[in-house]
Amino acid sequence: MTLSLPRQPSSVTRARHVLATLLSLTDAAEDSRGHLAVLITEACANAVIHADLDSVVDLAIVIDDEVCLLKVGNRGSTPDGAGLDAELPAPLTVGGRGLPLIAALSDTAAFVAGPPDQVLLHITKNLD
Repeated sequence: MTLSLPRQPSSVTRARHVLATLLSLTDAAEDSRGHLAVLITEACANAVIHADLDSVVDLAIVIDDEVCLLKVGNRGSTPDGAGLDAELPAPLTVGGRGLPLIAALSDTAAFVAGPPDQVLLHITKNLD
């Protein structure tokens, strides 16, 4: 499934609901469903926060028998120093925990090359 959502906070909730609906049609383990809820929430929230003002959040959800692939994109750029190998900030009430959470809960996560001025994050999670 692919969606283009407006760059607004309510799009994060919409993306999470779409994912939950799709996962309800599978035999995905409860732990995997919970991790995927956090993954899509953090990835979409980052896209909403860091996207160019007139950008949309592009989302693709691909589910097969064993793996879920989330593709989250927007027009903009990754924040300076942002990376999936960052450590969680202390205390946890401080922002900047999205990418470390994504790295910790996903099986793979990477920013991938795309069109100029486009940020694309691909995340995979096993469903067992």
